[in-house]
Amino acid sequence: MPGGLMALLDDVAVIARAAAASIDDVSVAASKAGTKAAGVVIDDAAVTPGYVTGLDPSRELPIIWKITRGSLKNKLFILLPGALALSWLLPQAIIYLLMLGGAYLSYEGAEKVLEKLGEPKHGQTLDDEIDDPVEFEKDRITGAIRTDLILSAEIVAISLNEIAAMTDSFWTRAAALAAVGVAITLVVYGAVALIVKMDDIGLHLCEREAPLAKRVGSMLVHAMPRLLTVLSAVGTVAMLWVGGGIILHGLEELGLHAPAEFGHSIQHAVEHAAGSLGGVLGWASYAAVSALVGVVLGAVFVFILHHVLKIGEH
Repeated sequence: MPGGLMALLDDVAVIARAAAASIDDVSVAASKAGTKAAGVVIDDAAVTPGYVTGLDPSRELPIIWKITRGSLKNKLFILLPGALALSWLLPQAIIYLLMLGGAYLSYEGAEKVLEKLGEPKHGQTLDDEIDDPVEFEKDRITGAIRTDLILSAEIVAISLNEIAAMTDSFWTRAAALAAVGVAITLVVYGAVALIVKMDDIGLHLCEREAPLAKRVGSMLVHAMPRLLTVLSAVGTVAMLWVGGGIILHGLEELGLHAPAEFGHSIQHAVEHAAGSLGGVLGWASYAAVSALVGVVLGAVFVFILHHVLKIGEH
């Protein structure tokens, strides 16, 4: 009996060590994958505040919570199983789906740029009289979740590429992707919630007796409109550089290397010329090339959809 008990304990110890190793593998894979996807995470955080800007302040956090739930559903119930299935059954299809998403982001970004330049606006905006606030809010949430789906697809694709290079285990890949998805969603929408409530926090501090609290509160209140304006611009540019970057990468994967090589040649030239700032300015130059690709491609889609097919006319 003691021998049997010791053998059982040995087996339990082996299982426990294996489980601990698996958890460690998942955490390492998730950490590396999340780092690689950081650029798209920044884009996601910049884009999202625009969907609640100008709405009733009492609805801001409920809207962000609904978008957060939609984002988790996107990642865990659509993209994660879809990415794992495609990587197993039809890995060559992933690049085409990503390029489709890149084209959509380019279209959305270019549409916003053209509207700023005087093109007619499409769909209901905050400048219009809103007949049905509930329906308008629902449309905003739907739009945010749709854009999140595209950005999340890029995050999942980048993460899967990193994780696949580290492990062949299906379950480790699945767990690491889920960990990345949940962590990124909570970080992004937690930051968004803080940003959009910054003015409320400032007003609360202004009501305090302490002079420092009043100064900080006043600074937050006055900074909020400028911050939202900057974030709106960053969000539009982010759509364009992420969308254009996906297209460039996709063309390169499909054998058309010239567009991406042109962008990289500019990046390397800037890196060599900029010295200690080469890394930052080199990245910025390639992002600018990607954004240019995005705005040109997106403008073509806007012209076709709005002026040729007459879809989405205001």
